[in-house]
Amino acid sequence: MDLWYTEKQTDDFGITAKVKRTLQSEKTDFQQLDMLETKEWGNMLVLDGMVMTTEKDDFVYHEMISHVPLFTHPNPKKVLVVGGGDGGVIREVLKHPSVEKAVLVEIDGKVIEASKQHLPSIAGELTNPRVEVKVDDGFMHIAKSEAEYDVIMVDSTEPVGPAVNLFTKGFYAGIAKALKEDGIFVAQSDNPWFKADLIKQVHQDVLEIFPITKLYTANIPTYPSGLWTFTLGSKQHDPLKVGQDRFHQIETSYYTQALHQACFALPKFVEDLTK
Repeated sequence: MDLWYTEKQTDDFGITAKVKRTLQSEKTDFQQLDMLETKEWGNMLVLDGMVMTTEKDDFVYHEMISHVPLFTHPNPKKVLVVGGGDGGVIREVLKHPSVEKAVLVEIDGKVIEASKQHLPSIAGELTNPRVEVKVDDGFMHIAKSEAEYDVIMVDSTEPVGPAVNLFTKGFYAGIAKALKEDGIFVAQSDNPWFKADLIKQVHQDVLEIFPITKLYTANIPTYPSGLWTFTLGSKQHDPLKVGQDRFHQIETSYYTQALHQACFALPKFVEDLTK
């Protein structure tokens, strides 16, 4: 008998994948954590019934949330990743030689442990000496930081459970304070098919705090609708005005120099959410 996992993305729609076996299933102090071995996507991390990442398509999300801000900033040395306990963003951040220190703040240590065990291709750089891993509340870490980081990436789940505070205007204001005078941040901001109101609100909140606010997209097949958005807030540097000399060669599977520009070209119904 075939075993299938279905993520119910709305009351009327979901995606499904054939499962070989369940590798891990537990209720942590913060959420339900499941690690599944799937036929199509390899090992899959699921939190509170939502697909977080898979071995097959993780590179899209992790490259796009990382390299767009890191190539926009002229000299990123200290980087913060809020959430992202699977380690994928950290892996991409370390591809930039200018980064001297990458700090990961993940509230749920069980996510880090499970990812190290079952997602080594994603979590493999968490033990790198340039990385500091903190099992802590990202919201509170931001609140206690001031002019400390060049780039901040918010790699959160959807705005439920432990991530609910990471989608508030107060959090974005805290990020602005935690960034240096020319700092940049990026947050995943969900999909325009099912969460249009959320994208609109996030863009409006960030725009009131950061003089340069941009929305960009990527195609992530295991995320709701496949079309995913990221919201970038920058104090000085415009991602659409990056000089050719800013780019250097790194190994990627999705992100390219040309795509850096192209991802900001939005479908009309998505562009309308920024007005």
